[in-house]
Amino acid sequence: MKHFLTVFFFLLLSLSSHSQGLLQAKDYFTEQDSLRGSITPERAWWDLNFYDLKITIKPEDKFISGSNTIKYTVLEAQQILQIDLQPPLQIEKVTQDGEELVLRSNINAHFITLKKEQKKGDKNEITVYYSGTPRAAKNAPWDGGFSWKKDSNGKDFVATSCQGLGASVWWPNKDHMYDEVDSMAISVTVPKGLMDVSNGRLKSVEENETTTTYNWIVANPINNYGVNVNVGDYVHFGEKYPGEKGTLDMDYYVLKDNLEKAKEHFKDAPKMMKAFEYWFGPYPFYEDSFKLVEVPYLGMEHQSSVTYGNQFMKGYLGRDLSGTDWGLKFDYIIIHEAGHEWFANNITYKDIADMWIHESFTTYSENLFIDYYYGKEAAADYVIGTRKLIQNDRPIIGAYHVNNEGSSDMYFKGANVLHTLRHVVNDDEKWRSILRGLNKDFYHKTVTTAQIENYISKAAKIDLSAFFEQYLRTIKVPVLEYHYDGKELKYRYTHIVTGFAIPVSVSSAGKQLWITPTAEWKTSILKGDIATFKVDRNFYINQKEVAN
Repeated sequence: MKHFLTVFFFLLLSLSSHSQGLLQAKDYFTEQDSLRGSITPERAWWDLNFYDLKITIKPEDKFISGSNTIKYTVLEAQQILQIDLQPPLQIEKVTQDGEELVLRSNINAHFITLKKEQKKGDKNEITVYYSGTPRAAKNAPWDGGFSWKKDSNGKDFVATSCQGLGASVWWPNKDHMYDEVDSMAISVTVPKGLMDVSNGRLKSVEENETTTTYNWIVANPINNYGVNVNVGDYVHFGEKYPGEKGTLDMDYYVLKDNLEKAKEHFKDAPKMMKAFEYWFGPYPFYEDSFKLVEVPYLGMEHQSSVTYGNQFMKGYLGRDLSGTDWGLKFDYIIIHEAGHEWFANNITYKDIADMWIHESFTTYSENLFIDYYYGKEAAADYVIGTRKLIQNDRPIIGAYHVNNEGSSDMYFKGANVLHTLRHVVNDDEKWRSILRGLNKDFYHKTVTTAQIENYISKAAKIDLSAFFEQYLRTIKVPVLEYHYDGKELKYRYTHIVTGFAIPVSVSSAGKQLWITPTAEWKTSILKGDIATFKVDRNFYINQKEVAN
């Protein structure tokens, strides 16, 4: 128990010790929250097509400068366009067709008045020039920005992370998740002797007098927080993986001193790919490859450029979050963050209030990894073991349109909700087809919770509206009240929303019975032994024996 509590408080510290970062409870919202978190009129009229991001990084000064050319399609004739960039970075100028444009700024949001008439259907572009000292990460990746570090040899070791805080903390963009850019180019100039690793594939390298420029191309749609730069004294190794869609390039970039450790430790990566392609379908970004990139913080799900800082340990920095030892069978960061390639990067929330779509499914993916290699009971041990970390402090879904995510329970409670749902469906092949179907039907799309709920209900052929209402929008855990005398079982649910009535499996003396409790008392016959009566542990409910 002492070991478990150490893990628990370590994790809470990691998730909570930040002032503006992810998973922070918030009781009020500001104008900036709305400008960041809503589809404003100045965002709605144009559709992103392409980013051409150019950035120069000067680690010695903790300074960056660059430009972003933003190509877009006009959906509705308007003349004012919103671009986001957070202080202390400053926009130097914005141009369209060579003409400088008028800019009005409201802290993070910048409103550009376009001179050229914007006609519906036109494809236009603007270029935003910017520079400054970006916000330094306080507790990456939860409270992100730029991490300015040194490696053990004194060389610069630099990386970005920005989920929740927003990609506009380090580059100018349309900083809302609903509109993913179709593709992009990323060119990063760093001091000679260092390398940048970003998203997509390396197209070319330009050697300058004192610097080197690395040019990356991303062929697939990408969410803003998934874009990253990672700068260090990297070495590369890789492999070809025979995947569902053909040969997948899997590339690994680590600091020179860690090469041999990484070659052994990163064997979890192809194991991950095999398990997740089985459960979720083909890796969604074959065109852009898969990369693991060492960084000076724990790690993050940057698309096709998954960052890694778990110190080459099994578990979560050497700890098993479940307390069952199954969590020490794999590297938590490799499995969890790579799982986000399906749930976060392929299927992406439109509004961060629905961040559970990313974190619940991906935390559940750890369970499925164990299932694939060690079996269903081991997987159940693991996910049920994480229930001790559930707080039920606030709902999993956050407030909409104000850049607000829900409770950190989206991780462990969310995983157990999905584990419960698998057993409600009670057909593993159907459950696998649902997970694969989500990734196929919502391929490279942004989604809402309603879409995910409706899809699963339809595919499972079960009305799950009350189920999702209970677990996502309240903090109440259903209680199964029962009385059993060895022959007759009396039962009902309490602490439930209207209409909640999921089936649950119970057993006695080796005899199994499926019951479907509601808010009203029901009775079923189960002949067995009072001492051996039990409720199936795979359902995330509480239970209470009551007098007859």
